[in-house]
Amino acid sequence: MAESVQEFFDGLPSQFKPDQAAGLSAVYQFDIEGDGGGQWHADIDDGALSLVEGAADAPTITITVGEEDWLSIINGRLNPQMAFMTGKLKVKGDMGLAMRLQSIFF
Repeated sequence: MAESVQEFFDGLPSQFKPDQAAGLSAVYQFDIEGDGGGQWHADIDDGALSLVEGAADAPTITITVGEEDWLSIINGRLNPQMAFMTGKLKVKGDMGLAMRLQSIFF
């Protein structure tokens, strides 16, 4: 369970499942809003991950969410689909990539 957004992204590479990302080429941009938020992007290229703090030049998908909602999602207290349906989580880009997040990282 992550206590902060920074802690989550620091630990994200250890949760990456390369076999689930085989053949995938995408850049996930995470824009976490709020005092404890920030920007990170995950560049996935055929099972390899590069996670960088900051904005990507040309993300394939951008996920925008508030800090508290993000922590609730990643800690299992808020269903990501419900967060999306209620406007707490916004996705710009390929929705199919958003659906793959769980199998790639969790």
